Amino acid sequence: MGMAHSGNSITSKVALVTGANRGLGFEIARQLGQAGSTVVIGARDPQRGDRAAALLRAEGLGAETATLDVADPASVQDAARELRDRFGTLDILVNNAGIAPEAATECSEVVSASLFRHTFHTNLIGAVSTVEWLLPLLRRSEAGRIVNVSTTMGSLADQSDPGSPYYATVVPAYQASKAALNSVTVGLAKLLADTPIKVNAICPGFVQTDITPMNRDHAPLTPADAARVVVRYALIDDDGPSGGFFDADGPIAW
Repeated sequence: MGMAHSGNSITSKVALVTGANRGLGFEIARQLGQAGSTVVIGARDPQRGDRAAALLRAEGLGAETATLDVADPASVQDAARELRDRFGTLDILVNNAGIAPEAATECSEVVSASLFRHTFHTNLIGAVSTVEWLLPLLRRSEAGRIVNVSTTMGSLADQSDPGSPYYATVVPAYQASKAALNSVTVGLAKLLADTPIKVNAICPGFVQTDITPMNRDHAPLTPADAARVVVRYALIDDDGPSGGFFDADGPIAW
């Protein structure tokens, strides 16, 4: 019970990546698969999820799909039930699904309660809901890992630093939602301190598929390059950190 049905080995780790049918999430799933995990593509659209999993299986990787809309609690519950029945356990959860709707708006009035509500509903409540329903499965793992995909733009220190390459990028709802996710990361790490589960917030860098406005001085990374640091913290060993905020270069100031 609890062993993944994978061609790699019966002790293969089971990893769920939300928002994984394209872009950064897809590359995270691919690299976890290459590391020997059975990856579950969490996708709102089951057909897109199935197509993404089929692409990974064509590369010889163990990949499956779960229909999962982080903004819909019933969907998250259904996915958790499905994973429990299919695997019995979960070793890795990558909270990758996120939105930045204000990045696409032309209006200068960026302070909008409805925009904040919409952004927080996915980026914060969606991630918390996913953790809530999947934590029982992560507790069954010998070494559960939670990675919250965050951004340096959510750092209060960075936002207020005129020397930051992101200083001119003002997307308060997105930035505040990620700052809140960072805070939850610290709280979760404390709540789970007496378990093998480790929780970290990771900035993958400036990704080409990122919908936030691009900074001229910041050459964007490919999704494959950006995925590496996320995967590194999804696979940290028992003496790795928990409750931290990191990018490829190391710790980020909160």
